[in-house]
Amino acid sequence: MMTQSKRPKNRQKSANKHTGKSGGKSDHKSGIDGAGRNSAQNRTEPGGQKRQKSGFSPSPLSGSKPGGSSGHWVFGVHAVLAALANPKRRKERLLVSKEAAQRHSDALNGLLAQPGAPQAHQANREDFLNALPDSAVHQGLALQCAHLPQPHLEDLLTEPLAKAEDGSWPVILVLDQVTDPQNVGAILRSAAAFGAQAVVTTGRNAAAESGVLAKTASGAFDHIPYIAVTNLARALESLKSAGYWTLGLAGEGKRSLAEAKSDAPAALVLGAEGSGLRRLTRETCDELVRLPTREPISSLNVSNAAAVALYELLG
Repeated sequence: MMTQSKRPKNRQKSANKHTGKSGGKSDHKSGIDGAGRNSAQNRTEPGGQKRQKSGFSPSPLSGSKPGGSSGHWVFGVHAVLAALANPKRRKERLLVSKEAAQRHSDALNGLLAQPGAPQAHQANREDFLNALPDSAVHQGLALQCAHLPQPHLEDLLTEPLAKAEDGSWPVILVLDQVTDPQNVGAILRSAAAFGAQAVVTTGRNAAAESGVLAKTASGAFDHIPYIAVTNLARALESLKSAGYWTLGLAGEGKRSLAEAKSDAPAALVLGAEGSGLRRLTRETCDELVRLPTREPISSLNVSNAAAVALYELLG
């Protein structure tokens, strides 16, 4: 057992002046202070030994690429804070720059105090370069975490259909082989902003969960289900059986979305840029509809089209 050495009285009084407490103990709590430091830094116990406290630790990652994880890195302020706040996420480690720690100290302190919070490391430029792609815009925050578990479409369809408080019916977005992660991230962001129920995508030839997708979604990936299905035509039939009116966006649609929308739940189907909806997808939809664009620009980026259509249905 470690014994406590006696201090001279004059040194004890000096310590009391600085701490405002008897015995020279600090009343600081653990976490991140405004200077990006661990506010409960390693303290020296009587006898000269240091006691580790939770919070920031010196960056141990310089010079080697982090490994040993089956997950991936989420980066960017909104994406990381949303992932940290999601109890369904398994978080492994957090990299934080000094500047980001200063700017977001309140939010980080609260999130890192939650159960399942990762170990936080104050990171430098080299740490971020070792962990992330060269093009990653991380804004001083990067979280290594497992992929987010998603529900099955069947689980979603067992929920009873009902209007929201504003009188709108549920809307589900369905993506037919949309592969660009930035487009899908933007679609997820719009879906969350307008209150869509979920985004359904194909299991193959689709954008998988990634740091780029989560960054573009700006936190929405942790707020709205992103469900992959094996057979899209079969999924559309399931949606129709559950009471959803399936509307495929296509330039050749006879009616506009505004003309075709009805007082019923809707599944809005969007195809990839260039190829659009596949033949079987078109044939399975209840109706093909269009957005009223004008020449010389007769088409929209798929993420922009999704935002406009969601505003029409839920705005």
